[in-house]
Amino acid sequence: MTDRPLRILQILRAPVGGLFRHVADLTRALAARGHSAGVVVDTLANDAQTEGLLAALLPHAALGIHRFPMPRLFGKGDLTTPLAVARLARELDVDILHGHGAKGGFYARLALYGRARAKALYTPHGGVLHYPADSRSGRLFHRIERHLMGKTSAIIFESRYAQTVYSALIGAPKTRTEVIHNGLRPEEFIPIRPAPEAADFVFVGELRALKGVFPLIEALAKVPGATLTMAGDGPDRVALESRIAELGLTGRVTLPGSRPARDIFPLGRCAVVPSLAESLPYVVLEAAAAELPVIATRVGGIPEIFGPTANDLIEAGNADALAGAMRDFLDQPERARVAMVTRLAHIRAGFSVEAMTESIEALYRAARPN
Repeated sequence: MTDRPLRILQILRAPVGGLFRHVADLTRALAARGHSAGVVVDTLANDAQTEGLLAALLPHAALGIHRFPMPRLFGKGDLTTPLAVARLARELDVDILHGHGAKGGFYARLALYGRARAKALYTPHGGVLHYPADSRSGRLFHRIERHLMGKTSAIIFESRYAQTVYSALIGAPKTRTEVIHNGLRPEEFIPIRPAPEAADFVFVGELRALKGVFPLIEALAKVPGATLTMAGDGPDRVALESRIAELGLTGRVTLPGSRPARDIFPLGRCAVVPSLAESLPYVVLEAAAAELPVIATRVGGIPEIFGPTANDLIEAGNADALAGAMRDFLDQPERARVAMVTRLAHIRAGFSVEAMTESIEALYRAARPN
């Protein structure tokens, strides 16, 4: 019967960040629709924060949470894990293997060589798209990707940007493809109001150069008196703190550490996402849904999120342009509010977990083995 519940394994390497957020939301939504889902992750995913996230997901994962070695680059696990996933898929009588990210995508499709009856779908989430075509790793990953195309029932892109980059790097897909945007939960559209002590601007993300944290600090120095909360942690935190001190901004920048976005949003009146590269960042969706004005760069799928307000996006890595946008927010708060309302309507219409799940479920049903 075409309407019988499906049995699905979601496969990813590290249960962190936006990729895991997507998988967790999808797993919960599929369970609510009557399907049985399970999750496969790396054996090294065992720090306290990760264990807490997986424990919270377990009640929704009827097929369990399973761990196999998944080396970040290449290692022994790349030979053993596809066979282990194939064995697991047979034992659980799985219909769909959905691989997320480079390694999850490889294992989902390589498992089909192990006589799993399931069909494989793949969402890159950046993944192989982050490796330049002229690099050694890029050439290898892209070659594997082309080889696995024949084992792929459908490729799901979270943005039109990712779809375009995939075709440029790998070649035009020889299988079904669909753009399905990440979605937000209903409670994420509850407005957040700035706290009395809120800074002018708030940044939420990893403290590393790729997230544009250094141009952001340079821009702040060009906006006299403006204040900034920067929530997160990462490999460039020490260098960032040093640069903040060099620019004399210590009293104007607060670094509260890594905390959930909605806990941090009240600490700023305008969200800033100055990334140098992105796919389809949840933080832009979350901030806009919380009814914060957002300043962001024109990278990845962010123009798709901004929709009718995409002309407000600025050039990545340009501290002068970023400073100009920050001054515009301070000088013209009503204009920023109008843009926020327009953007919110666009996101509410096209970026929900319900719509995301319904579209992915339809692909699963179309691919399901007889």
